[in-house]
Amino acid sequence: MVAELVFVGTEILLGNIVNTNGAFLAEKCAELGLSCYYQTVVGDNKERMEETFQQALSRSDLVIVCGGLGPTPDDLTKETAAQVMEMALEEDPHTKERIAEYFRNSQWNVIPENNWKQVLVPKGALVLDNANGTAPGLVMEKQGKRMILLPGPPNEMIPLFTEQVMPYLGKKQPEVIYSKMVKLAGIGESQVADQLQDLIEKQTNPTLATYAKTGEVHLRVTAKAENKKEAKRLLKPVVKEIKRRFQDAVYTTKEEVTLEDAVVKLLRKKKWTVTTAESCTGGLLAGRLINAAGASKVFRQGYITYSNKAKRNLLGVEKATLEQYTAVSDQVACEMAVGGAKAAGADICVAVTGLAGPDGGTERTPVGTVYIGCCLHGAVKVEHYQFKGNRQKIRDYAVVRALNLLRLCLLEE
Repeated sequence: MVAELVFVGTEILLGNIVNTNGAFLAEKCAELGLSCYYQTVVGDNKERMEETFQQALSRSDLVIVCGGLGPTPDDLTKETAAQVMEMALEEDPHTKERIAEYFRNSQWNVIPENNWKQVLVPKGALVLDNANGTAPGLVMEKQGKRMILLPGPPNEMIPLFTEQVMPYLGKKQPEVIYSKMVKLAGIGESQVADQLQDLIEKQTNPTLATYAKTGEVHLRVTAKAENKKEAKRLLKPVVKEIKRRFQDAVYTTKEEVTLEDAVVKLLRKKKWTVTTAESCTGGLLAGRLINAAGASKVFRQGYITYSNKAKRNLLGVEKATLEQYTAVSDQVACEMAVGGAKAAGADICVAVTGLAGPDGGTERTPVGTVYIGCCLHGAVKVEHYQFKGNRQKIRDYAVVRALNLLRLCLLEE
């Protein structure tokens, strides 16, 4: 089935908001095995919306429209879509009761008059209850074409799509689609693609897709089969081969697991505690670790030692080391890691020191130079990196590499 995504909102065109719904829906369509060739953003203009919907329906079996279902006069998605699909609007008693109930259970005692606009639905459409807002989702079918209308706010759209639209579309597909995500860290996308070139060239079913993330590469392996059991059977040898080729670079095969989740899980398994000592990353590393559920069981504390004085006073870095090698050096990263573990009484300390720029670079220490140290039970390992990009990108890459170094040290121990 060929699907097309349309996003409604002048605020997207003006750059006032980032269209995160696009990434979510595109990924979910891929999971469902839908072929998605086009994404379009159109403003809150009836004529342009009508033209966009007609064009989408002319070349796709399914058009998913996101946004423009609110109660205000410029919310015209439903009215325009109904016109294009030649379906008259009629009052839906169920939706009317839901909206009344929504306001009864809220802080507002009076229902705004314009909200009653949302009780009108295209005749014959499937109405999808929105548990997080007043605008229902809508599914319209006519002459082999389908339009699905979804509310724009992500906290409304995502659960509605996941809980109701995905099962609906799954039943429309003749085959079961099943995917497995293999996540790698500490390796670049081009290197991954090179090592998987033979699998990618020969792929038929399952298929293999690569996604570059900051400091990570995610591989989605997808199989089509008559049932889920058969799809899993098809996936198993491919996933096994990927794990064989990349070994410890693979940190999970579960889509919901993040790199910090994997690290905290290892720490909890070993019952070890961790602390962080950060300079250029300024607490980002500690923040990532604390993102993971269960971090309170293993995370002691974090040190942000941006100045040389802080490195000396809090971590015990020697003044002579700073003077001889500078703060951005292998030696200082080592002393930060050792001093952090000692100061916090932790089993492990990960330390980051570097030059994120945009100024301050020298021929010896250019912008992007980062040293990451990991002290585990007194044994220290330091890695040197030369990152490219702006200040934020350099800091983000440093955090991912620090998490991965911690993970690899835990695996080695």
